[in-house]
Amino acid sequence: MIEWKEMSISLKGKNMNSISDHISQILRDHPLKIVISKPVSRQEPCQKIVIDVKTGYYQLSRYTATQVFHENLAEDQLYARCTDYLENTYLRLNAWSREQEYSLALTKKRKILFQAKRNQNPERLAWNPAHNRKKQYILEEGQVIEPLIDMGIFTKDGKVVRSMYDKYRQINRFIELIDDVIKKQEPTHLNIIDFGCGKSYLTFIVYHYLTVIRNMTVTMIGLDLKEDVIKKCNEAARRYGYTGLTFQMGDINGFSCPFDVDMVITLHACDTATDYALFNAVTWNAKMIFSVPCCQHELNSQISTETFSLFTRYGIISERFCALMTDAIRANLLEYSGYSTQLLEFIDMEHTPKNILIRAIKTPGKPRDTRQKALEEALRAIEEFHVQPTLYRLLCGEP
Repeated sequence: MIEWKEMSISLKGKNMNSISDHISQILRDHPLKIVISKPVSRQEPCQKIVIDVKTGYYQLSRYTATQVFHENLAEDQLYARCTDYLENTYLRLNAWSREQEYSLALTKKRKILFQAKRNQNPERLAWNPAHNRKKQYILEEGQVIEPLIDMGIFTKDGKVVRSMYDKYRQINRFIELIDDVIKKQEPTHLNIIDFGCGKSYLTFIVYHYLTVIRNMTVTMIGLDLKEDVIKKCNEAARRYGYTGLTFQMGDINGFSCPFDVDMVITLHACDTATDYALFNAVTWNAKMIFSVPCCQHELNSQISTETFSLFTRYGIISERFCALMTDAIRANLLEYSGYSTQLLEFIDMEHTPKNILIRAIKTPGKPRDTRQKALEEALRAIEEFHVQPTLYRLLCGEP
Protein backbone atom coordinates (compact mmCIF):
# COMPACT_ATOMS: atom_id res chain seq x y z
CA MET A 1 0.00 0.00 0.00
CA ILE A 2 1.29 3.46 -0.97
CA GLU A 3 1.84 5.99 1.79
CA TRP A 4 0.98 9.64 1.19
CA LYS A 5 3.22 12.27 2.72
CA GLU A 6 1.04 15.20 3.78
CA MET A 7 1.91 18.59 5.18
CA SER A 8 -0.11 21.79 5.60
CA ILE A 9 1.16 24.89 3.81
CA SER A 10 0.07 28.36 2.94
CA LEU A 11 0.75 29.16 -0.70
CA LYS A 12 2.35 32.41 0.43
CA GLY A 13 3.87 31.07 3.65
CA LYS A 14 7.35 30.11 4.67
CA ASN A 15 6.76 26.38 4.13
CA MET A 16 6.45 26.86 0.40
CA ASN A 17 9.94 25.36 0.04
CA SER A 18 8.38 21.95 0.68
CA ILE A 19 7.05 22.08 -2.88
CA SER A 20 10.52 22.77 -4.21
CA ASP A 21 11.96 19.99 -2.01
CA HIS A 22 9.65 17.45 -3.63
CA ILE A 23 10.39 18.78 -7.10
CA SER A 24 14.11 18.46 -6.38
CA GLN A 25 13.57 14.84 -5.36
CA ILE A 26 11.66 14.13 -8.57
CA LEU A 27 14.24 15.78 -10.82
CA ARG A 28 17.12 13.92 -9.15
CA ASP A 29 15.52 10.77 -10.59
CA HIS A 30 15.80 12.20 -14.14
CA PRO A 31 12.12 11.92 -15.16
CA LEU A 32 11.26 10.96 -18.71
CA LYS A 33 7.89 12.69 -18.64
CA ILE A 34 6.22 15.35 -16.47
CA VAL A 35 2.58 16.45 -16.65
CA ILE A 36 1.45 19.63 -14.85
CA SER A 37 -2.31 20.20 -14.60
CA LYS A 38 -5.29 21.59 -12.65
CA PRO A 39 -4.89 25.38 -13.02
CA VAL A 40 -5.69 27.43 -9.91
CA SER A 41 -7.68 29.92 -12.01
CA ARG A 42 -10.40 29.04 -14.50
CA GLN A 43 -9.13 31.89 -16.65
CA GLU A 44 -5.73 30.22 -17.13
CA PRO A 45 -5.50 29.63 -20.92
CA CYS A 46 -3.18 26.60 -20.63
CA GLN A 47 -5.01 23.70 -19.08
CA LYS A 48 -2.09 21.29 -19.18
CA ILE A 49 1.68 21.32 -19.56
CA VAL A 50 3.58 18.25 -20.76
CA ILE A 51 7.37 18.01 -20.48
CA ASP A 52 9.14 15.21 -22.40
CA VAL A 53 12.78 14.24 -22.28
CA LYS A 54 14.70 14.63 -25.53
CA THR A 55 18.35 14.15 -26.42
CA GLY A 56 20.16 16.81 -24.41
CA TYR A 57 17.11 18.87 -23.47
CA TYR A 58 13.46 18.77 -22.39
CA GLN A 59 10.55 19.78 -24.62
CA LEU A 60 7.79 21.69 -22.84
CA SER A 61 4.35 21.71 -24.51
CA ARG A 62 1.64 24.09 -23.26
CA TYR A 63 -1.88 23.04 -24.26
CA THR A 64 -4.75 25.52 -24.65
CA ALA A 65 -8.22 24.48 -25.77
CA THR A 66 -7.26 24.84 -29.44
CA GLN A 67 -3.47 25.04 -29.73
CA VAL A 68 -0.21 23.70 -28.42
CA PHE A 69 2.93 25.80 -27.93
CA HIS A 70 6.38 24.22 -27.73
CA GLU A 71 9.51 25.37 -25.91
CA ASN A 72 12.85 23.69 -25.33
CA LEU A 73 14.39 23.72 -21.84
CA ALA A 74 17.84 22.82 -20.62
CA GLU A 75 17.90 20.39 -17.70
CA ASP A 76 19.07 23.16 -15.35
CA GLN A 77 15.99 25.25 -16.26
CA LEU A 78 13.53 22.53 -15.31
CA TYR A 79 13.63 23.02 -11.53
CA ALA A 80 12.79 26.72 -11.62
CA ARG A 81 10.03 26.27 -14.17
CA CYS A 82 8.29 23.39 -12.37
CA THR A 83 8.55 25.13 -9.00
CA ASP A 84 7.10 28.34 -10.38
CA TYR A 85 4.16 26.49 -11.96
CA LEU A 86 3.30 24.65 -8.74
CA GLU A 87 3.73 27.67 -6.50
CA ASN A 88 1.70 30.07 -8.59
CA THR A 89 -0.44 28.55 -11.33
CA TYR A 90 -1.19 24.81 -11.05
CA LEU A 91 -2.21 22.30 -8.37
CA ARG A 92 -0.85 18.98 -9.67
CA LEU A 93 2.37 17.54 -11.02
CA ASN A 94 2.82 13.94 -12.17
CA ALA A 95 6.17 12.55 -13.27
CA TRP A 96 7.57 9.24 -14.49
CA SER A 97 11.16 8.02 -14.44
CA ARG A 98 12.38 4.58 -15.50
CA GLU A 99 11.86 3.26 -11.97
CA GLN A 100 9.34 5.53 -10.23
CA GLU A 101 6.02 7.31 -10.59
CA TYR A 102 5.55 10.57 -8.69
CA SER A 103 2.48 12.61 -7.81
CA LEU A 104 2.63 16.04 -6.21
CA ALA A 105 -0.70 17.75 -5.52
CA LEU A 106 -2.15 20.68 -3.61
CA THR A 107 -5.59 20.30 -2.01
CA LYS A 108 -8.20 23.03 -1.66
CA LYS A 109 -7.08 23.43 1.96
CA ARG A 110 -3.57 24.15 0.77
CA LYS A 111 -2.05 20.86 1.83
CA ILE A 112 0.65 19.08 -0.11
CA LEU A 113 0.04 15.48 -1.09
CA PHE A 114 3.14 13.67 -2.31
CA GLN A 115 3.33 10.10 -3.57
CA ALA A 116 6.19 8.02 -4.92
CA LYS A 117 5.77 4.45 -6.07
CA ARG A 118 7.45 1.95 -8.36
CA ASN A 119 6.67 2.44 -12.04
CA GLN A 120 4.69 -0.69 -12.89
CA ASN A 121 4.43 0.02 -16.59
CA PRO A 122 7.53 1.85 -17.85
CA GLU A 123 7.00 0.77 -21.45
CA ARG A 124 3.97 3.07 -21.72
CA LEU A 125 6.37 5.99 -21.85
CA ALA A 126 7.65 4.57 -25.12
CA TRP A 127 11.12 5.57 -23.99
CA ASN A 128 13.88 4.05 -26.00
CA PRO A 129 17.35 5.54 -26.49
CA ALA A 130 16.98 4.75 -30.18
CA HIS A 131 13.89 6.94 -30.33
CA ASN A 132 15.94 9.89 -29.14
CA ARG A 133 18.70 9.30 -31.63
CA LYS A 134 19.80 12.58 -33.12
CA LYS A 135 17.87 13.42 -36.27
CA GLN A 136 20.02 13.86 -39.33
CA TYR A 137 19.29 17.34 -40.65
CA ILE A 138 20.39 18.61 -44.05
CA LEU A 139 21.86 21.69 -42.37
CA GLU A 140 23.92 19.82 -39.79
CA GLU A 141 25.36 21.20 -36.61
CA GLY A 142 29.10 21.76 -36.80
CA GLN A 143 28.93 23.48 -40.18
CA VAL A 144 29.82 27.16 -40.28
CA ILE A 145 26.78 28.59 -42.09
CA GLU A 146 27.12 32.36 -41.89
CA PRO A 147 23.44 33.26 -42.45
CA LEU A 148 22.44 30.96 -39.57
CA ILE A 149 25.07 32.59 -37.36
CA ASP A 150 23.78 36.08 -38.26
CA MET A 151 20.22 34.92 -37.55
CA GLY A 152 21.32 33.81 -34.08
CA ILE A 153 20.45 30.17 -34.76
CA PHE A 154 24.07 28.93 -34.85
CA THR A 155 26.95 29.93 -32.62
CA LYS A 156 30.19 30.92 -34.35
CA ASP A 157 31.42 27.32 -34.13
CA GLY A 158 28.25 25.91 -35.72
CA LYS A 159 26.33 24.79 -32.63
CA VAL A 160 22.56 25.31 -32.45
CA VAL A 161 21.56 27.95 -29.91
CA ARG A 162 19.20 26.01 -27.66
CA SER A 163 16.50 28.68 -27.56
CA MET A 164 16.50 28.75 -31.40
CA TYR A 165 16.10 25.02 -31.91
CA ASP A 166 12.51 25.32 -33.20
CA LYS A 167 13.57 27.77 -35.91
CA TYR A 168 16.48 25.48 -36.78
CA ARG A 169 14.03 22.61 -37.31
CA GLN A 170 11.64 24.80 -39.31
CA ILE A 171 14.38 25.94 -41.69
CA ASN A 172 15.50 22.35 -42.18
CA ARG A 173 11.90 21.34 -42.89
CA PHE A 174 11.69 23.90 -45.70
CA ILE A 175 14.98 22.70 -47.17
CA GLU A 176 13.77 19.09 -46.94
CA LEU A 177 10.69 20.00 -49.02
CA ILE A 178 13.00 21.35 -51.73
CA ASP A 179 15.51 18.52 -51.37
CA ASP A 180 12.79 15.93 -52.04
CA VAL A 181 12.53 17.33 -55.56
CA ILE A 182 16.19 18.20 -56.20
CA LYS A 183 17.50 14.74 -55.34
CA LYS A 184 15.11 13.20 -57.89
CA GLN A 185 15.86 15.61 -60.73
CA GLU A 186 19.59 16.12 -59.97
CA PRO A 187 20.01 19.40 -61.90
CA THR A 188 23.47 20.94 -62.17
CA HIS A 189 22.35 24.56 -62.60
CA LEU A 190 19.25 26.47 -61.48
CA ASN A 191 17.86 29.92 -62.19
CA ILE A 192 15.69 31.02 -59.27
CA ILE A 193 13.36 33.91 -58.45
CA ASP A 194 12.36 34.57 -54.83
CA PHE A 195 9.34 36.88 -54.82
CA GLY A 196 8.77 39.06 -51.76
CA CYS A 197 12.04 37.92 -50.20
CA GLY A 198 11.91 40.38 -47.28
CA LYS A 199 14.95 40.01 -45.03
CA SER A 200 15.83 36.91 -47.07
CA TYR A 201 16.59 34.50 -44.25
CA LEU A 202 15.44 31.52 -46.29
CA THR A 203 16.80 32.98 -49.54
CA PHE A 204 20.33 32.81 -48.17
CA ILE A 205 19.78 29.33 -46.76
CA VAL A 206 18.37 27.97 -50.03
CA TYR A 207 21.35 29.41 -51.91
CA HIS A 208 23.77 27.84 -49.40
CA TYR A 209 22.01 24.46 -49.61
CA LEU A 210 22.09 24.38 -53.42
CA THR A 211 25.62 25.67 -53.94
CA VAL A 212 27.49 24.26 -50.94
CA ILE A 213 25.61 21.07 -50.03
CA ARG A 214 24.33 20.13 -53.51
CA ASN A 215 27.38 21.63 -55.26
CA MET A 216 25.31 23.29 -57.99
CA THR A 217 25.75 26.56 -59.84
CA VAL A 218 22.88 28.93 -59.08
CA THR A 219 21.70 32.28 -60.41
CA MET A 220 19.19 33.66 -57.93
CA ILE A 221 17.29 36.94 -57.66
CA GLY A 222 15.46 38.08 -54.53
CA LEU A 223 12.72 40.59 -55.23
CA ASP A 224 11.16 43.01 -52.73
CA LEU A 225 9.63 46.48 -52.59
CA LYS A 226 11.71 47.89 -49.72
CA GLU A 227 14.85 49.74 -50.79
CA ASP A 228 16.61 49.54 -47.41
CA VAL A 229 15.98 45.78 -47.19
CA ILE A 230 17.36 45.22 -50.69
CA LYS A 231 20.50 47.22 -49.86
CA LYS A 232 21.18 45.21 -46.69
CA CYS A 233 20.55 41.89 -48.46
CA ASN A 234 22.99 42.73 -51.27
CA GLU A 235 25.60 43.70 -48.68
CA ALA A 236 25.09 40.39 -46.86
CA ALA A 237 25.31 38.39 -50.09
CA ARG A 238 28.68 40.03 -50.86
CA ARG A 239 29.87 39.37 -47.31
CA TYR A 240 28.95 35.69 -47.59
CA GLY A 241 30.60 35.38 -51.00
CA TYR A 242 27.31 34.38 -52.65
CA THR A 243 28.26 35.64 -56.09
CA GLY A 244 25.24 34.16 -57.86
CA LEU A 245 22.72 35.82 -55.53
CA THR A 246 21.48 39.39 -56.06
CA PHE A 247 18.53 41.40 -54.80
CA GLN A 248 16.38 43.87 -56.72
CA MET A 249 13.56 46.27 -55.99
CA GLY A 250 10.43 45.36 -57.88
CA ASP A 251 6.78 44.38 -57.83
CA ILE A 252 5.65 40.79 -58.26
CA ASN A 253 3.03 42.00 -60.73
CA GLY A 254 4.69 42.59 -64.08
CA PHE A 255 8.27 41.69 -63.14
CA SER A 256 10.40 41.03 -66.23
CA CYS A 257 12.72 38.10 -65.64
CA PRO A 258 16.22 38.24 -67.23
CA PHE A 259 16.60 34.45 -67.64
CA ASP A 260 14.67 31.22 -68.13
CA VAL A 261 13.26 30.35 -64.72
CA ASP A 262 13.74 26.93 -63.14
CA MET A 263 12.38 27.62 -59.64
CA VAL A 264 10.04 30.21 -58.15
CA ILE A 265 9.87 30.70 -54.37
CA THR A 266 7.24 32.87 -52.77
CA LEU A 267 6.91 33.04 -49.00
CA HIS A 268 4.18 35.10 -47.34
CA ALA A 269 3.23 37.06 -50.45
CA CYS A 270 0.10 38.66 -49.00
CA ASP A 271 -3.33 37.79 -50.39
CA THR A 272 -3.42 38.16 -54.21
CA ALA A 273 0.34 38.81 -54.44
CA THR A 274 0.66 35.03 -54.24
CA ASP A 275 -1.62 34.73 -57.29
CA TYR A 276 0.56 37.08 -59.33
CA ALA A 277 3.66 35.15 -58.30
CA LEU A 278 2.07 31.85 -59.31
CA PHE A 279 0.84 33.35 -62.58
CA ASN A 280 4.34 34.57 -63.41
CA ALA A 281 5.76 31.16 -62.58
CA VAL A 282 3.29 29.46 -64.92
CA THR A 283 3.89 32.05 -67.66
CA TRP A 284 7.64 31.51 -67.40
CA ASN A 285 7.13 27.74 -67.51
CA ALA A 286 9.03 27.38 -64.23
CA LYS A 287 9.95 23.79 -63.44
CA MET A 288 9.42 24.09 -59.67
CA ILE A 289 7.21 26.29 -57.49
CA PHE A 290 7.40 26.55 -53.69
CA SER A 291 4.82 28.92 -52.23
CA VAL A 292 3.65 29.60 -48.67
CA PRO A 293 0.59 31.87 -49.03
CA CYS A 294 -0.74 34.13 -46.31
CA CYS A 295 -3.62 36.55 -45.66
CA GLN A 296 -6.03 34.90 -48.09
CA HIS A 297 -8.75 37.56 -47.72
CA GLU A 298 -9.93 37.89 -51.32
CA LEU A 299 -12.60 35.17 -51.39
CA ASN A 300 -13.88 35.96 -47.90
CA SER A 301 -15.10 39.34 -49.17
CA GLN A 302 -16.88 37.68 -52.13
CA ILE A 303 -18.28 34.37 -50.91
CA SER A 304 -22.02 33.77 -51.18
CA THR A 305 -23.89 30.46 -51.20
CA GLU A 306 -27.34 29.21 -50.30
CA THR A 307 -26.54 25.52 -50.56
CA PHE A 308 -23.57 25.66 -48.16
CA SER A 309 -24.53 28.70 -46.07
CA LEU A 310 -23.22 26.82 -43.01
CA PHE A 311 -19.70 27.77 -44.13
CA THR A 312 -20.50 31.49 -44.31
CA ARG A 313 -22.70 31.92 -41.24
CA TYR A 314 -19.87 32.19 -38.70
CA GLY A 315 -17.10 34.71 -39.30
CA ILE A 316 -14.17 32.61 -38.15
CA ILE A 317 -15.41 29.56 -40.09
CA SER A 318 -15.92 31.64 -43.22
CA GLU A 319 -12.42 33.10 -42.93
CA ARG A 320 -10.74 29.72 -42.51
CA PHE A 321 -12.89 28.02 -45.13
CA CYS A 322 -12.11 30.74 -47.68
CA ALA A 323 -8.36 30.47 -46.97
CA LEU A 324 -8.48 26.71 -47.57
CA MET A 325 -10.66 27.09 -50.67
CA THR A 326 -8.29 29.72 -52.05
CA ASP A 327 -5.33 27.36 -51.86
CA ALA A 328 -7.33 24.36 -53.12
CA ILE A 329 -8.37 26.35 -56.20
CA ARG A 330 -4.79 27.54 -56.69
CA ALA A 331 -3.55 23.94 -56.54
CA ASN A 332 -6.12 22.78 -59.10
CA LEU A 333 -5.31 25.66 -61.43
CA LEU A 334 -1.64 24.68 -61.26
CA GLU A 335 -2.66 21.09 -62.05
CA TYR A 336 -4.60 22.44 -65.04
CA SER A 337 -1.47 24.36 -66.08
CA GLY A 338 0.57 21.16 -66.28
CA TYR A 339 1.99 20.84 -62.77
CA SER A 340 1.87 17.98 -60.31
CA THR A 341 0.80 19.84 -57.18
CA GLN A 342 0.83 19.05 -53.46
CA LEU A 343 -0.46 21.02 -50.49
CA LEU A 344 1.91 20.23 -47.64
CA GLU A 345 1.91 21.16 -43.97
CA PHE A 346 4.62 23.65 -43.18
CA ILE A 347 5.34 25.23 -39.79
CA ASP A 348 5.82 28.92 -40.30
CA MET A 349 9.06 30.51 -39.06
CA GLU A 350 7.33 33.64 -37.82
CA HIS A 351 4.04 32.37 -36.47
CA THR A 352 2.85 29.42 -34.42
CA PRO A 353 -0.02 28.14 -36.61
CA LYS A 354 0.78 25.53 -39.19
CA ASN A 355 0.64 26.84 -42.76
CA ILE A 356 0.16 25.26 -46.14
CA LEU A 357 3.02 25.08 -48.60
CA ILE A 358 2.11 24.70 -52.28
CA ARG A 359 4.69 22.55 -54.05
CA ALA A 360 4.18 22.31 -57.81
CA ILE A 361 6.46 20.44 -60.21
CA LYS A 362 6.13 20.90 -63.98
CA THR A 363 5.08 17.58 -65.51
CA PRO A 364 5.46 17.41 -69.31
CA GLY A 365 2.85 15.22 -70.96
CA LYS A 366 0.32 15.50 -68.16
CA PRO A 367 -2.87 13.92 -69.56
CA ARG A 368 -5.34 16.41 -70.97
CA ASP A 369 -8.31 14.80 -69.22
CA THR A 370 -6.52 15.04 -65.84
CA ARG A 371 -5.86 18.72 -66.40
CA GLN A 372 -9.43 19.36 -67.54
CA LYS A 373 -10.86 17.58 -64.50
CA ALA A 374 -8.81 19.80 -62.22
CA LEU A 375 -10.14 22.90 -63.97
CA GLU A 376 -13.74 21.68 -63.77
CA GLU A 377 -13.40 21.01 -60.03
CA ALA A 378 -12.13 24.55 -59.51
CA LEU A 379 -14.95 25.95 -61.64
CA ARG A 380 -17.61 24.14 -59.63
CA ALA A 381 -16.29 25.73 -56.44
CA ILE A 382 -16.07 29.15 -58.11
CA GLU A 383 -19.66 28.93 -59.37
CA GLU A 384 -21.14 27.50 -56.17
CA PHE A 385 -19.60 30.12 -53.90
CA HIS A 386 -19.81 33.03 -56.38
CA VAL A 387 -16.14 33.97 -56.08
CA GLN A 388 -13.66 35.36 -58.60
CA PRO A 389 -10.14 34.20 -57.67
CA THR A 390 -7.36 36.34 -59.08
CA LEU A 391 -5.32 33.37 -60.33
CA TYR A 392 -8.30 32.06 -62.32
CA ARG A 393 -8.82 35.51 -63.86
CA LEU A 394 -5.13 35.76 -64.76
CA LEU A 395 -4.91 32.28 -66.27
CA CYS A 396 -8.36 31.82 -67.81
CA GLY A 397 -10.13 35.19 -67.93
CA GLU A 398 -13.23 36.26 -65.96
CA PRO A 399 -15.35 33.41 -64.49
